[in-house]
Amino acid sequence: MSQENPKNKFPLVYSCSGCSSAAQMANHVALQLDRKGLAEMSCIAGVGGDVPALVKVALSGRPIIAIDGCVMACAKNCLARHNVEPETHIVLHDFGVKKRQHMDFDPAEAEALLSDISKKIEGI
Repeated sequence: MSQENPKNKFPLVYSCSGCSSAAQMANHVALQLDRKGLAEMSCIAGVGGDVPALVKVALSGRPIIAIDGCVMACAKNCLARHNVEPETHIVLHDFGVKKRQHMDFDPAEAEALLSDISKKIEGI
């Protein structure tokens, strides 16, 4: 966790993680934000599935970053079930990411996006 960001202000990141290449890229980017200490990833399936402990985290008042691969916005919609609005909603489609079934995402494209997204969420 970032030293200058107390726990109650440290952002949470949620991502879709469906079967398409865009969804898997969203999950990868969120994991990398977590691993780099820029945000703490939490489980969107738990929020959507009404798991009490995970809903409590989502309702904690911490800033939330939602990353969706496509315009269907599954991560954002899971949060909305509990009246949680992300401070930042990132849709990879808006960055030109194509949604492809039965294919992996492009690691080079993911790294470039990670850099752009890291800058976008700086200071949250």
